[in-house]
Amino acid sequence: MSCPICGKETSQQLRPFCSKRCADLDLGRWLNGQYAVPSEDPEDIEAALEAAEAERPREDKLH
Repeated sequence: MSCPICGKETSQQLRPFCSKRCADLDLGRWLNGQYAVPSEDPEDIEAALEAAEAERPREDKLH
């Protein structure tokens, strides 16, 4: 099995990673929101749409 971060052979103690560094990089990606688990829950979808709408710049603010 190879490390999902760098592709090197994995370490038995840190599996599926090869090193503490790669394990920490993976954790950082989860904590920063780079990874996400998809949801089919209608409430989650509605919340995501509301968040995206709130992030969108308003036309009147641009002029």
